[in-house]
Amino acid sequence: MFLPLRSAFLTSLALPFLAAGQKPDVSQIIQKSVTANQADFDAAPQFNFKETDRQGKGSKTYQVTMIEGTPYNRLIAINGKPLSKSQQEQEEQKQKQETERRRAESASDRRQRIAKYEKDRKRDHAMMEQLTKAFNFTYLSQRKVRGFNVWVLKAKPRPGYQPPNLETQVLPGMQGQLWIDQKTYQWVKVTAQVIRPVSIEGFLARVEPGTQFEMEMSPVEGNSWQISHFSMRSKARILGVINHGSAEDSTYFDYQRAANPAQ
Repeated sequence: MFLPLRSAFLTSLALPFLAAGQKPDVSQIIQKSVTANQADFDAAPQFNFKETDRQGKGSKTYQVTMIEGTPYNRLIAINGKPLSKSQQEQEEQKQKQETERRRAESASDRRQRIAKYEKDRKRDHAMMEQLTKAFNFTYLSQRKVRGFNVWVLKAKPRPGYQPPNLETQVLPGMQGQLWIDQKTYQWVKVTAQVIRPVSIEGFLARVEPGTQFEMEMSPVEGNSWQISHFSMRSKARILGVINHGSAEDSTYFDYQRAANPAQ
């Protein structure tokens, strides 16, 4: 699950004037896009949504609902087909029981549950957060992507960058591109690929070229954008000899304001 992340921030963003043929100010674009992306991350717990996870030739779709401060995933479809009536009733009963359990837990248990959720969220967000610190950006072009007028920026590893944690150790070996909306500075699309092997400190493993990820975001309400698609293919060598590959592909849709968001 990737859950994987404003409102007032974006109202103050102004589109810089560009004379004909003039390249945009890349540093300004990146700075404002970071502000917009952080606001998206902060707003994410305020929404319920649906999520389809694909593995191999199959898929499962969940209704993700915020209940007493953290999300609950209720299975609603398998391979694109809704559950049978009896299966739906079973899943709804599970959600009801979990809701009652959370409402009855102690204040200490509640704090621990929400703290773990926030820790996991920040871990998932770490790579996105570090992109602008780990790379130098150059302007490539202006295009229209999914109906949005975007700036396309090339990202190359920044010399001397030191990853702050395990989740970001792969970044010095990657390069990528950002498609940034010219009106809101939102990240319409982000792609990155491993271009040289990267050893993971503390593990007898090395991430190999062929590892890549892609993320897309879409407007959901007002100025808020949230993730709409995430895919990743990883390739690693473990103990120097064992090749290990994995892939994930998730789509997020039908965002609705949560009645009981994280607190």
